[in-house]
Amino acid sequence: MIVRLVLEFLNGASVTLKEKSPQEILEWAAKNFPNEIAASSSFQTQSVPLLHMIASTVPQLPILFIDTGYHFPETIAFRDRLVHSWNLNLEVLTVRNSMEEGLWYANQPLYLTNPDLCCEIHKVAPMREAMRRYRVWISGIRRDQSHTRAKADIVEVSKENRIRIHPMLEWTQSDVQQYVRNHGLPEHPLDVLGYVSIGCAPCTRPPLTGGGLRSGRWQGTGKTECGLHTHLRDVSKKN
Repeated sequence: MIVRLVLEFLNGASVTLKEKSPQEILEWAAKNFPNEIAASSSFQTQSVPLLHMIASTVPQLPILFIDTGYHFPETIAFRDRLVHSWNLNLEVLTVRNSMEEGLWYANQPLYLTNPDLCCEIHKVAPMREAMRRYRVWISGIRRDQSHTRAKADIVEVSKENRIRIHPMLEWTQSDVQQYVRNHGLPEHPLDVLGYVSIGCAPCTRPPLTGGGLRSGRWQGTGKTECGLHTHLRDVSKKN
């Protein structure tokens, strides 16, 4: 269990780090949690600034990518391009069992019949397994992405005693775009087709007119999150 003293340290850090840049937050995390920290990335354009900062600030940091088997081929190619160009320390996570076995109902794939369970099997479960090896998880979520993410803190402790750090939390979509332009960074090939938030191909569309950044995900289902940043974020009450 994380003792009260550690919780107080992390809660204090979450307040102090609001005034720091994402690079400074990364350096703080690497200094305080050496050899027990990893970042996750979906390798879309909004992921690029954090990946670029990791490459220049903490290049040995493991970067976890969940290969669900349903990604756009453009996403895999974009991932490989960035890993090669920036020498990223990539670790690919996959589901343990066969993706197809037992995942069909009434001759339809699980992502159509039960998208929540599909995400649990292909995304949440592999990440939960990986987090048994890492105490601290860095993710690139931002407040402006969804109402659930708007409630996050820069440093959080989950009920499972997992420490989560969000260096980009206070950034906006405009900040991301500006950083990409300022540094001449590559953009995901599907951006030009109107995609903003890119996940698995069967469950991703361009955002709805007037909708939020993630309104293109799981359209028509009422679903807005895969569970990585809700189920696995389930934070402890602050003491």
